[in-house]
Amino acid sequence: MHDMLNGYPSDGEGAPVPPPSRSALDAEAVKLAYRRWANVYDVAFGGISRFGRLRAVEAVNGLPGTDVLEVGVGTGLALPHYNADKAITGIDLSSDMLAKARERVQRDNLGTVRDLLEMDAEATRFADNSFDIAVAMFVASVVPHPRKLLCELKRVVRPGGYILFVNHFLAPGGVRGAVEHAMARASRSLGWHPDFAMESLLPPDDLARAYIQPVPPMGLFTLVTLENLPG
Repeated sequence: MHDMLNGYPSDGEGAPVPPPSRSALDAEAVKLAYRRWANVYDVAFGGISRFGRLRAVEAVNGLPGTDVLEVGVGTGLALPHYNADKAITGIDLSSDMLAKARERVQRDNLGTVRDLLEMDAEATRFADNSFDIAVAMFVASVVPHPRKLLCELKRVVRPGGYILFVNHFLAPGGVRGAVEHAMARASRSLGWHPDFAMESLLPPDDLARAYIQPVPPMGLFTLVTLENLPG
């Protein structure tokens, strides 16, 4: 895990310092971006995100618990892959993407899907401890306040449950890091941040105990699994 951070400069005490803060994408920018992407999302991004998405669902299927919250359900690409013993509630900020997900549920007769709701992931309407597992796929680099997203998922997942993220995170350096920084200028058009650092999402204590796995084949995405500790 810490090997992924060694390329960042030190704070003088050996702890890596994250890159400068990125500018937040506001909710309207996200909605506008995904309104443009909704009709072509599966073709444009379905292939490149497939490994990360399937790896996240595989991890969810292997965890104890039934009630699953999928944050950023999008067009529902992950929905057909959950085990039959899981009950899935999906949320997304984009009504256009949710419309595609509802079509998929009806077309594929997906009995595991309990509900699909338009909702802000940083401020959901769920009660405390509503879910056994929450999984956020390609969402952490989209929301305006990633730490707020994490706090909200900790609230709605029961103590002892699990929170998972699959996402692209900024490379600490090298050619890929330089490219990602350059792409950051197009963040509002893309609807996500290419220069999103893991430290923007996870505070040090959570980062230290998280189970972090690069997703094959090229490690472009990373799966993060975090147990939701009591209190």
